[in-house]
Amino acid sequence: MSTRHALLPAEIEEDSPENRASAMDAFAAATALKPRLVEVFAESRDAAGCGFALAQLGADVIKLESPVGDPTRTLVRGGPSGTYIAYSRGKRSLCVDLASPGGQEVLTRLLPTVDIVLHNLAPASARRLGVTYEACVGANPAMVYCHIRGYNEGPQGDDLASNPIAEAATGVMEAHRIDGRPSRLGPSYHDQFAGCYAVIGILAALLDPAADADRRKIEVGLYETGLHVAARDYAGVQLKMHLTGRPDPEPSGEFSMPGYGAYETADGRWIYLVMLTDRHWADFWAAIGLAVDPALATLRARKKQRDNVEALVRAAVSRLTYDALSAQLGAARFGFTEVLPMDRVLHAPQAQHGRKVAHLTFQDLPFDLPDLPYDAAPAATGERPPPLLGEHTREMLATLGFSGEEREALIASGSAIVPKPGAPVWAPVAAKAS
Repeated sequence: MSTRHALLPAEIEEDSPENRASAMDAFAAATALKPRLVEVFAESRDAAGCGFALAQLGADVIKLESPVGDPTRTLVRGGPSGTYIAYSRGKRSLCVDLASPGGQEVLTRLLPTVDIVLHNLAPASARRLGVTYEACVGANPAMVYCHIRGYNEGPQGDDLASNPIAEAATGVMEAHRIDGRPSRLGPSYHDQFAGCYAVIGILAALLDPAADADRRKIEVGLYETGLHVAARDYAGVQLKMHLTGRPDPEPSGEFSMPGYGAYETADGRWIYLVMLTDRHWADFWAAIGLAVDPALATLRARKKQRDNVEALVRAAVSRLTYDALSAQLGAARFGFTEVLPMDRVLHAPQAQHGRKVAHLTFQDLPFDLPDLPYDAAPAATGERPPPLLGEHTREMLATLGFSGEEREALIASGSAIVPKPGAPVWAPVAAKAS
């Protein structure tokens, strides 16, 4: 089991060379912090994303899977999906059947060796499989226990929730309609935010080795995540109630500010313009060398003539190709970007600069995958590609003290799973009829 480190001095009374040196020593200790984390049946972006971020920060992440494996392993032609490939790299796969006595014995030996337990099981499933807070901390009182769940404690504490349920319950979906019907957003933002909040909670607990048991028990609800993310929107609605007596939502920039948003260029590409202020409005027209009605100089005036303003900007953008317009706006330091399709995003010069994108091979296929959004120190060893189901089962069982005979008995009984040699990962693509 790894040693915990206090990363920051408990108190820094004043800025002095001694205290600055102490802080630097504490940060240096952070690079030696290599906690071992076990993801228990982490089957969605929230827990898997949390484990992935911690793996990139140096944690030894063990992906504990059931015999059927993470569902994202079989979503694309019977094989791993983008979710699995993106969030499983850098991890090891230990596959056991926790419903069997042999699987429970593996769990009993595993728990005392880890610093963190992370899962997103429903509360009833956690109780059935023996991975409740009480069971885990009973086996290892020093561990940090993190449960990402649908709802935290409350009247709906045992209810199931997914990303779109959280969107619907926290007001996001009501404000996002397609043809009048409340609809989920594209990416699963609530899942990913929940994973980030879990990382914050876990690191806060690891930073404080003197933390009591309550600080080491971290429960992150998707519903509560949605509440926290939407704090600005709730405050805006309440403000409108106080001022106008109506609970009108505070509009986003592109809906409240004409000229702010996406417009099509002459060559069919789309450019997104940042038109937040009167200065932005004036700078845009100056950059493209066109005069505009002085009566539209203020946001108040532009809001009163929204349709006219939108038509003016649309016409101005449609005169030029994207490259010509971007050259003019770039020279003027005006805020804009191209609206890019997914297949072009990682080829952008900004994405390719530095260590923003990792290049790895999985099942003989090359993948470019984004790393953490800041320059962290490079890993001392090469990052593991996403593991096959049970790829590290034998290795982990040996580490946990199971003899060779015991390991093979667990595998033969189905209590532990190893990869099937030569089994295809994806179904072959059928040839098109000529």
